[in-house]
Amino acid sequence: MRKLFSPRASTVSAMALVALLGLTSCQTSTPTAEAPADTTPATETETEPQELTPVKFTLSWLLQGVDAPMTLAMERGYFAEEGIDLQFERGYGSADTATKIAAGQYDMGFGDMYSMIEFNEQNPDQKLVVVAVPYNKAPFVLVSLKEAGIKSVQDLVGKKLGAPAGDAPRRLWPVLAEEVGVDADSVEWVTMEPKLRETFLLQGNVDAISGFIYSMMPSLVKAGKTEDDLDIIYYTDNGLDFYGNVVLVKEAFLEENPELVQGFLKAYIRGLQDTLVDPTAGLDSVMAVGDDLMERDAEKLRLQIALDNLLVNDEVERIGLGEIDPERLKLSIDQTVNGFGLSSTPAVDEVFDGSYLPPLEERQVPPASERQELE
Repeated sequence: MRKLFSPRASTVSAMALVALLGLTSCQTSTPTAEAPADTTPATETETEPQELTPVKFTLSWLLQGVDAPMTLAMERGYFAEEGIDLQFERGYGSADTATKIAAGQYDMGFGDMYSMIEFNEQNPDQKLVVVAVPYNKAPFVLVSLKEAGIKSVQDLVGKKLGAPAGDAPRRLWPVLAEEVGVDADSVEWVTMEPKLRETFLLQGNVDAISGFIYSMMPSLVKAGKTEDDLDIIYYTDNGLDFYGNVVLVKEAFLEENPELVQGFLKAYIRGLQDTLVDPTAGLDSVMAVGDDLMERDAEKLRLQIALDNLLVNDEVERIGLGEIDPERLKLSIDQTVNGFGLSSTPAVDEVFDGSYLPPLEERQVPPASERQELE
């Protein structure tokens, strides 16, 4: 078993965040006798702020520590520099994200690329496209208590699995089952509210649960469980070398607003690079936006899991942040089509369009020597 090392529903605006975080510094910058105020008349550029375009963005789930690249980019004004007033809301799972972006409720959002492939076949007139892949590895896992003796996917036959209805790993179960040679109908799925998922496992109501590793572990740790108490099956260790959460955009919005998409990606990747260099600052930015229900230790664990397992590896070092390897993506598309029983196989360039990403020199992974520990 590999080692590993919820919050706001209202809209949060980048401009509101910058104003909030800048309040203290503004209050403490009153000129003194030793440092007289600058009386030079302001130029027209200085007195007329740049007009920003609102961009409505949906997370895949609740605001969490893993969203540090976005909140840090907001805090540091990167979106504003691109002419964007980013307004984000919590999400309700990848299926919901795809539906709402297609309907125009949001301009962009985080979601699962493989659920998007299924959505596009079912909704050919409302197709979505991936424009960036921040998470190079999928966080999809099946978790069970050690005493259940579930060491492999095959051990799940005849068992009860629990997850919310829109859970991406649950939706991808047929793909995983097909890959490892297990009948997808050989398990019984139990549906519960997301906040009850770990409770169902701990109380023995289900044999295993599916989800994102960074979403489930904090609750299990809080309940007194350690890695040694759990068996964790990663989809990526069982033939599905899938990418993690991606940035989704409706094709029509992309065609009409290419500069907004380019600006968003440039700002987000700067925030991602800054988070890799100073993850504590990234975590601080999340906590500054989140509500009082957020616990720093839980969000720290989520971010640490992402830093250790999901964001940076040899492939990312080679191709840069946000990009994909075409052959790897093609294989995962084929597996998705086969597992879902879709009628056609989309080409790589129908699923992912990397032309809106910044140039490679602006997407480099910061050197390891510059990357600090998360505190």
